Amino acid sequence: MFNYSDWAIACLIALVSTFLLTYPVKKLAIKIKVVDMPNERKIHTNSTPRLGGLAIFLGTLLGGLYIQPQHDHLLAIVLGAVVILITGALDDRFSLRPVVKLAGQLMAASFLISSDLVIEQITLPAIGRIDLGFLSVLITAVWIVGITNAINLLDGLDGLATGVSTIALSSMFVMAIIDGQALPAALCIILIGANLGFLYHNFHPAHIYMGDAGSNFLGFMIAVVSIVGLFKNLTLFGFIIPVIVLAVPIFDTLFTMVRRAYHQDPIMMPDNKHIHYRLLAAGLSHRQTVLVLYGFSALFGTMAILFSSANVLVGIGITILVLFLLQIFAEAGGLVTDGRRPVLEGLKRLFRRRGKGH
Repeated sequence: MFNYSDWAIACLIALVSTFLLTYPVKKLAIKIKVVDMPNERKIHTNSTPRLGGLAIFLGTLLGGLYIQPQHDHLLAIVLGAVVILITGALDDRFSLRPVVKLAGQLMAASFLISSDLVIEQITLPAIGRIDLGFLSVLITAVWIVGITNAINLLDGLDGLATGVSTIALSSMFVMAIIDGQALPAALCIILIGANLGFLYHNFHPAHIYMGDAGSNFLGFMIAVVSIVGLFKNLTLFGFIIPVIVLAVPIFDTLFTMVRRAYHQDPIMMPDNKHIHYRLLAAGLSHRQTVLVLYGFSALFGTMAILFSSANVLVGIGITILVLFLLQIFAEAGGLVTDGRRPVLEGLKRLFRRRGKGH
């Protein structure tokens, strides 16, 4: 059913293309002054070119041109991706107002909605399948904008958004293969290749950032894959699966919104209190923080894969484990305020022990 050799070649094309294209994109970013300057909120101390998302997009496009997946909604997906890329690139260059960025994201979502690529139904435990009816358009728009911004908010450390996106896409790829869905699997494998090609340049210490062009594009494409693939899963836990696989960006975003609302700060105002900044403040190094969040992503991705084919008893067990992981995540994110942070202390001790061992 699947042509794995073509997928492997497409992944390699995306990887090599993105790796090579990042060099001229970096020069272009410097030439047109799309550069991230250090300030009190940011970790880096040197000016670093942005716009790396353009290389990711082009690598993905070249991989897609080789494999040429067939789907009724493919044109709408490509047009939406172009709009979201342009919106992000303009924000990288001109620092658009939040309302303008939101308008661009909604415009990208409108291509999918107008082609009838929407979340038509969800499946919940003890309730079963729920047809969303007229709410499908609203829920689809909220999901696309929410995931796009979740990946964007996660892009605060070298290689973080790139790696977490790759892990999420890898989980989605496995589930698409299990479920026999060709387009989501093809999109995942191409995006994984493009991400890995860029990660060489983006891992700490990064030589280029993906910028909003990259985080918006990746967030949009992950939302697309989840709509085409994960929300079509009609198992007992159909609605929970995409939430678990994207737990790191989703719950970091939710924690951020709760924290800002509690402190009466503007919801759209950037700050340095995301989970990755909390881990840095707790004493982990830049690279250790990224690796810890990679680990969280891999755990949640594995849970999602197990969920996709779980029976009720296994599903309940996995739910308990996921809730436990979310408690750890909340502790790391600063929502546990009683002063007890055993997980963070354990992580610091673990890395200290490894450092002494070497």
